[in-house]
Amino acid sequence: LMVEPTESEDVAELDRFIEAMISIKAEAIAVGAGEWPADDNPLVNAPHTAQAVIAGEWEHPYSRELAVYPVASLVRGKYWPPVRRIDNAFGDRNLVCACPPVEAFA
Repeated sequence: LMVEPTESEDVAELDRFIEAMISIKAEAIAVGAGEWPADDNPLVNAPHTAQAVIAGEWEHPYSRELAVYPVASLVRGKYWPPVRRIDNAFGDRNLVCACPPVEAFA
């Protein structure tokens, strides 16, 4: 994997990015090899929120640990996403405007 460095990212951040890309490739290979089903694997279900991994039963074919820490560097610096994936295509087709009516600006 070749990554073009920039002035804004240090070597540690680039190494972290490369580690993530290698991990994603390994997960994709595992899905292709049949280790995980195509519709229930770490790639399809990412990102995992704190609520998703601590609440109730875990019914996925991969461990909670893999869901939370897919790469070693996350053990100390985990960012917990507040939501799962956003379906942009669904949002584009089903626009909901929560704005005041145009008359409110007149």
